[in-house]
Amino acid sequence: MWLKVIIVLLFIGILISLSSALVFLMKDVGNPRKRTLYALGIRISLAAALITAVIYGFYTGQLSSKAPWDRQLHPQTIQRETPAKPIPEQSN
Repeated sequence: MWLKVIIVLLFIGILISLSSALVFLMKDVGNPRKRTLYALGIRISLAAALITAVIYGFYTGQLSSKAPWDRQLHPQTIQRETPAKPIPEQSN
């Protein structure tokens, strides 16, 4: 449960960092864009932490796929191979 909360918080942090970088880019026209680069660096760090958290979640089994095409979750939907029907013998 805590892992999902951490993932959501990291995602929100990425969005906040991205929007603050946009604001800094618009306000600092003509000036050195040090604040913009700093905000984008924070976003990259948060994105790396988010990817790490997701990989950790899948590795430990706390996160799983619920996709309908996932064979591990829905083995009953996999079509079983039926044996070939024997060819009937023809009488001469």
